[in-house]
Amino acid sequence: MVAPLQIYVLARSKESLAEAGQRLPSNRFVVCLGTTVEESLGQLRDRVGQIDCLVTEESLLAQWLPALTAAGILLPLVVVAPAASIPEPNRPYLPWAETYHGAIVATASDDLDHLEPAIHQAIQQFLALPAESCALSTDSAAADRSADPTHSSPDPLTTQQDRLTDKLKARLGYLGVYYKRNPEYFLRNMSQVDRETLLNQLRIDYRKIVLGYFANDTNLNQNIDTFVNQAFMADISVSVIVEMHMDLMDEFSKQLKLEGRSEEILLDYRLTLIDVIAHLCEMYRRSIPREP
Repeated sequence: MVAPLQIYVLARSKESLAEAGQRLPSNRFVVCLGTTVEESLGQLRDRVGQIDCLVTEESLLAQWLPALTAAGILLPLVVVAPAASIPEPNRPYLPWAETYHGAIVATASDDLDHLEPAIHQAIQQFLALPAESCALSTDSAAADRSADPTHSSPDPLTTQQDRLTDKLKARLGYLGVYYKRNPEYFLRNMSQVDRETLLNQLRIDYRKIVLGYFANDTNLNQNIDTFVNQAFMADISVSVIVEMHMDLMDEFSKQLKLEGRSEEILLDYRLTLIDVIAHLCEMYRRSIPREP
């Protein structure tokens, strides 16, 4: 039996968002309520790794977000707000996205039937966040470098993304949250700027996989899973991955020639490409609805 997602509601009173909690099916969601900063932070700390998404009212953002940030609590966030204050589709929920993270999704207070899709959208966006988009992660990295330039501690955003991904995989099977891919985030539907940003990030991630493939990298499997998940969510074809591989091999080939070394070693990295493609094809295979 699939375990329900756990949603924490931050509200002015237990009545103000009680209706929101009631709109979520009890077989798929467990709703917890908090009404004060101290109460909510205490409950969230006690349930680290259990809460999957936050829901709050727009009027409380100025109070809640600094407290969550100071406590190092990073979670997907849905804001219940008047329809007039909700940003256009695909626009960040400013200024809060700059002070917390970019995975903040707004839903209209007079149309709570859209709360469940908003929760899934917030989770999707949260899992796709790059570290530099989160103020807490950026501050943590800067503090870490200041304390010890030779040492880097785990990024808090990445840690939380990994934890949430593992939870969703365990709950919903191999597909996890990916069974609800949003076409808005498919590569072909992105703006030119967003498309290039994603492809550049994937190239960097793929390069990391290649360099660690024969180096006993303990994070290799996680890096491959993360890369494949991003490619799957963006509906990226295998041919795009092959092109990335060939471009990287051309770059390595030129460097080896400059160093007067043999290019034969590059043939071994065909295994890397095969491994990544196999993972991606399996994701696409499992995304096909099973026959009843």
